Amino acid sequence: MKTLNDIVNWILQSGLLVWLFYFGFSVGKPFIESKIKHAKTAQQKEAWALLEQVAMTAVNARVGKPMTGQEKFVAASTAVQAYLESKGINIDMKQVQAAVQSAYEKSPLTPTTTPDAQPTTGVVVSQTNDEPVMEAIKSAKNRVNVEGE
Repeated sequence: MKTLNDIVNWILQSGLLVWLFYFGFSVGKPFIESKIKHAKTAQQKEAWALLEQVAMTAVNARVGKPMTGQEKFVAASTAVQAYLESKGINIDMKQVQAAVQSAYEKSPLTPTTTPDAQPTTGVVVSQTNDEPVMEAIKSAKNRVNVEGE
């Protein structure tokens, strides 16, 4: 018993206990910080997934409404922001608007129009199994055989 008492006394007086505590803290702190970062990242990922789902639902809910596109967009953005705030998730309105815009573009219920679309040029692609590029190369004039150049 005296030997055990001497060992405990030596551990306390030599500073070994303090060193062990410091070593454990210095090794454990980065591990705990990485776990906290991972948890925050996972939480943010889930928040973004929820944002996408809520935005898609808000967009699809307004498809048949007699409103202009801008009014639908503002109403959907406001509804998404209000829902997320009621759940305790704070996301910037610009990011909510970006998610709603993305939902409008992805939704199969909203028509997609491209006002800058060019009409087709009338290029006929061969019905064979060859690639169109190879067909164009085959039908192009050979620059070596063109006279006057």
